[in-house]
Amino acid sequence: MKIGKLGIMGGTFDPIHYGHLVAAEMARSEFNLSKVLFIPTGIPPHKNRSDISAGELRLEMVKRAIQDNPDFTCSALEIERQGPSYTVDTLRILSRDWPEHELFFITGTDALREIFSWREAEEILTLIQFIGAARPGFDASDFLEQVQQEHPDSLEKIHYLEVPALAISSTDIRYRVKHCQPIRYLLPEPVRLFIQEHNLYRSSAKSKM
Repeated sequence: MKIGKLGIMGGTFDPIHYGHLVAAEMARSEFNLSKVLFIPTGIPPHKNRSDISAGELRLEMVKRAIQDNPDFTCSALEIERQGPSYTVDTLRILSRDWPEHELFFITGTDALREIFSWREAEEILTLIQFIGAARPGFDASDFLEQVQQEHPDSLEKIHYLEVPALAISSTDIRYRVKHCQPIRYLLPEPVRLFIQEHNLYRSSAKSKM
């Protein structure tokens, strides 16, 4: 018997910003999640960036970003695991470790549109429900129609949630740092100071702890 709901927020978090945090908090409230678990990706199989910051750095930024919210926690599960970070492997572990919780995966709409191309997507949909964090005005009708036609049994497991703060992006923050533009108020101050302290995103070189 499931007695709780666990939100799972995955991503590279390079860096984590207010868009991620607002999406997680709104999902927690809207879907009555007992906790949101942030899991920085280890080696992302669907991204071609070769300059992703070291996992330890990204994990530390997450820790600093969520330190004042008792409903948020984080895990080094994917960073510590060898090889590419496939969602299905993570969900198998979480299903085992949180057997009393129903799992909700919080992700952006771009990633949500790709879920049926993920490794072992059919198994993923037996393990979890999806919450797609969308910008206001985002039209999901075409995707939901496709799901209805091609994967009708999955439709009830896909939800959308409007999140105004999603105009903020990690890509833009990295660009701003590289070009000496301000990033204050786009992300938590402890994260901004960490980026400054470790001189992240100043060059294309991969940052290491």
